[in-house]
Amino acid sequence: MFTGIIEELGEITALIKGDKSMKLKVGCSKITQDLSLGDSVAVNGVCLTAVDFGSSFFEADISYETLAKTSLNNIKPGIKVNLERALTLSSRLGGHIVQGHVDCTGKIINITKYGDSYKLFISYPSQIDKYIVSKCSVAIDGISLTAADVKNNSFEVAVIPHTFENTNLKYKKNGDIVNLESDIIARYVEKMIYSDNKDEKLKSLILGFKR
Repeated sequence: MFTGIIEELGEITALIKGDKSMKLKVGCSKITQDLSLGDSVAVNGVCLTAVDFGSSFFEADISYETLAKTSLNNIKPGIKVNLERALTLSSRLGGHIVQGHVDCTGKIINITKYGDSYKLFISYPSQIDKYIVSKCSVAIDGISLTAADVKNNSFEVAVIPHTFENTNLKYKKNGDIVNLESDIIARYVEKMIYSDNKDEKLKSLILGFKR
């Protein structure tokens, strides 16, 4: 589990393509300081397992499922990626609960400088539309951000200068593909409401708030 607070910008230094899979090597220095084999690392919001590492790199395998569902399918050497180590019990939850299980990819429609900050407009597929509401948390390439102005399968996010300068957003351009993960709490609530063994009292309460 992660928080969506990016710790370091890494760089893809090598890719080895296999049969419906791929191994990547990421150049970095901060997150490897206390890394162990088998540890989870979020790479652009995708939870991967470190299978080898040194002081200035780590390697991870990418399965066919991850390649099919995320932007890592189009990753290339030289590309900057957002990195975050898995949450520990003593960590601060500075962003929101991020699993590293990407729902789908979205597309950057427009990036606009707004004073010292930035506005990003992102389109997304209809499959996650019910989870995207105004002021909800959403992970964009692993970055914990807040959706606003949700309409027509798109939303806006405001990005402060610190986040923009310390994540891969400063390298993004219009039309780029990003990984999206909706808030897991919304999905659990949906399951409780519509499961076969639903609690009618809970359903009435939640739907009452919705109305």
